[in-house]
Amino acid sequence: MTGATEVSPLARRELALVDLLDRLLAGGVVITGDVTLRIADVDLVRIDLNALISSVGAQVRSPWEEAV
Repeated sequence: MTGATEVSPLARRELALVDLLDRLLAGGVVITGDVTLRIADVDLVRIDLNALISSVGAQVRSPWEEAV
């Protein structure tokens, strides 16, 4: 046995940001979060975030298209 540690092929795999976004949007992403701005235990601002981000195919009609 040698002192070198083996690294799995997946650990060294590089992934471009565009490829990552393409994979995420293909399946859809749900983002949720809460942000609270507080001073001296008094809540001043609270923001709740709920977002669904997904890609849409060309077959799906836009609900904002004018009827012809």
